[in-house]
Amino acid sequence: MAEQPVILGFDPGRQKCGLAVMGVDRRIYYHEVISAETTISTIQFLRDHFPISLLVMGDQTSSKDWKQKLEAELIELRVITVDERNSSLEARDRYWQIYPPKGLTRLIPEGMRTPPRPIDDIVAILLIERYLERLVS
Repeated sequence: MAEQPVILGFDPGRQKCGLAVMGVDRRIYYHEVISAETTISTIQFLRDHFPISLLVMGDQTSSKDWKQKLEAELIELRVITVDERNSSLEARDRYWQIYPPKGLTRLIPEGMRTPPRPIDDIVAILLIERYLERLVS
């Protein structure tokens, strides 16, 4: 459990969304890909379990609609959007850093590997990192 305030990363989508909880020290406490229908209830659950100070979300797919919905349903949670360009490509690379390939998958060139699951949660991690990088630059 996080002692210090943490940031909630949110990669919005129409069918599925990525969520991640990360401290300012870049420690990851939680990440998961969820269905779009369960997003609000999952965020409320995470707020009950982590001292979330801010929600950082991508600015692309349906982000305007999601931002309005989040601000209407999640009282007292500040929502900030960050540039989401190229985050999916970057997330593919990060996936293989977090989960190094095993067996025959190691023999496939990195650029040709496809993660075996959705990576929206990895995108959410990257969005938090982009926000944190913006703070220090």
